[in-house]
Amino acid sequence: MRGVQPRAELRVSAVDAPPRLAPYTWAFSVEADADHSAGSELADLEPDTSGRLILLHDPAGQEAWGGTFRLVCFVQARLEPEQLGDEMLPVIGWSWLTEALQEAGAGYSALGGTVTQTSSVRFGDIAEQRRDDDVELRASWTPEGNELGPHAEAFCALVASAAGLPPVGATSLARRSG
Repeated sequence: MRGVQPRAELRVSAVDAPPRLAPYTWAFSVEADADHSAGSELADLEPDTSGRLILLHDPAGQEAWGGTFRLVCFVQARLEPEQLGDEMLPVIGWSWLTEALQEAGAGYSALGGTVTQTSSVRFGDIAEQRRDDDVELRASWTPEGNELGPHAEAFCALVASAAGLPPVGATSLARRSG
């Protein structure tokens, strides 16, 4: 999974995994911001889209997993105003995951999860900041076999889709300045 080469617009970093979920755990995070070009400095900005992928491993296996490995993901993305209240958004959000797994050739079983639209309004000392309307995807699945790289690739593709990044190699039709 460490060998995955994500697209340039994504920032990938190792993070601490929850230690009590399985005897062995490993995790990484991915951040994206569709308003900033590849290679731009995002270090001081809160990304529009972020996610975590956690790998759980129990050599003895777990019946609920149907295997010895389990992948757990969480993705949160800011919504555009025109997406607010879109009843199809949860279905579309789920398709980002299933299509990413399929396109990466990442076989799986026991896939389950939720897609939730959230809205937060800030008050008090942080009221100057904007309202946040987000979509959150939480899912877990059991990878087929021991090849985990395609699952990491699929997760990066999921974050890119949630961020609204165009497919790799696509040219934006937005007007260019200059």
